Amino acid sequence: MQVSNIEWSKTEEKVAQSAFCKAYEREIKSLIGEVRTKAGNVMVVEDIWHLHDYLSSKRHDIDGKYDYDYPRLIFVFAQLVKEGWLSLNELEGLDKEKLSKVAALTYM
Repeated sequence: MQVSNIEWSKTEEKVAQSAFCKAYEREIKSLIGEVRTKAGNVMVVEDIWHLHDYLSSKRHDIDGKYDYDYPRLIFVFAQLVKEGWLSLNELEGLDKEKLSKVAALTYM
């Protein structure tokens, strides 16, 4: 399966959109918890700058990772599964070839 030429059925598009949103919501919820903890530990101005740097880094990471572009989605899903934001079960409804590709990429 050539990744750039993958066709997505309407059903697969719905499954992909749902899984993508679930993973994003989970990661954002986790980030909010981390920020609350870190902000609660701010004692000096250097802590504020560290928090700022942390947030800048996370924003860059999240903005780059959550790219809903169909030619890249197989790779995005593999990364999200690898990082624990998504499970392969949540991708049920994609064709076997796509699921196999995602599963294989999680081991790389």
